[in-house]
Amino acid sequence: MSSALIRRLAALSEASMASTTPGVPTASPAPAASHAPDTPDAPSPPIVLADRPDGTVVRGGRAVAKAHAADCDAAALAVRLRIAAHPALHGTLLPPLPVTGPDGYLVRHDDGRPLTRWPYGLPVAPDDPDGAPWEDAARLLARLHAVDPATLPGPVPPMRGPAKAARALVRMRAAPADAVPSLAAAARTVAAGWAALPAWARDEAPAPGPGLLCHGDLHLGQLVRHPVPDGRWLLIDVDDLGLGEPGWDLARPAAWFASGLLAGDVWARFLGAYRAAGGRAVRPEGDPWPELDVPARALTVQTAALALAKAAPEGRPLDEVESALVESCARMVW
Repeated sequence: MSSALIRRLAALSEASMASTTPGVPTASPAPAASHAPDTPDAPSPPIVLADRPDGTVVRGGRAVAKAHAADCDAAALAVRLRIAAHPALHGTLLPPLPVTGPDGYLVRHDDGRPLTRWPYGLPVAPDDPDGAPWEDAARLLARLHAVDPATLPGPVPPMRGPAKAARALVRMRAAPADAVPSLAAAARTVAAGWAALPAWARDEAPAPGPGLLCHGDLHLGQLVRHPVPDGRWLLIDVDDLGLGEPGWDLARPAAWFASGLLAGDVWARFLGAYRAAGGRAVRPEGDPWPELDVPARALTVQTAALALAKAAPEGRPLDEVESALVESCARMVW
C-alpha cells in the first residue's frame, strides 16, 4: 500500500460524522480478524485494519474508510452502495456514510481506486468460537433474501460469488504448485472438482431462475455489532452484493459442515434459524442439499484453490484443514 493512499483513507475516515442521518444505523466493513480497540473512538494515528489486493481499510475514530480493489467495477459498486443505503436494508445491511453529499457514497483516489466511508462496527471475536453469531447471521440472510429487488435502486448487478470462485481457480493455476509434488496432485484434484460444477457456478453462464438479493460472500467476518460495543449484529461489505442464487450465501457453512470442519450442531442451529426466519434459499423442512449441493461444492473448490494459491509460493504442504477441503473436492468426482 502507498503512504499516499493511507493518508487519503485516514483523512476520509476522520472526517466529521455529522453527515450520518440521525436514527439510521450505520456500519463498517472492518474484518473480523481486526484487533482494533472496542471503544467508539480509536486513538491516533489511524489504524490499518486490512491491507489486501482486494481492499485496504483504515480506521480513524468512529469511522473507517475503504479503498476497493483496483479492478473494481465502480459503476456496479455505486449501485451496491445505494442499495445498502436504502431503507429496505436498514437492520440487515449497514449503509455507508456519504462522502460527497447526501447521496454520494464513493470517491476516487488518484490511482482511480474507489474509496468509501463507513462507521466502525465491532467484529466477531476470533478467539471466541462458542460466541460466534451463527443464528444472527442466518436470520440476517433470511431478511436479505426477502427484499424485493424491484424496490431497490438499479439496475441491481449480479451477485459476484461465482466470479470470485472463478478468480480463485485462476490464482491457483498461476501458483508454482509443481515445486511441491503433493500440491501439484492437490491442484489436479481441485481442478477436477471445478470441472464437475455446472457452468453457472463457474461464472460461465447466468445463474438459474430470476435470482434473489444475495450477499455473495457470507462468512463471520462479514458481521459487526453496531453501535459499538453491544448493538445488534448486522451484515457488512457489499462488494459482491447482487442478484443470484441465494443458496450461495449458505454455501460456506454448508461446505464446512460437509468437509467435517463445522460441527453438526452448529450447522443445525444455523440452518434452523434460517428456516425459522422464512429463508427462501432452501425448502422449509426436510433435506436442504438439493438447493445447497452445487453452491457448497463451488465454495469448497474456491476455498481449496485459495489454500493452494497461498501454500505454493511458501513451498509448504497443506495443513490438516486445507487437506480436508481437497479431500472434499476429490469426493465430488468419485
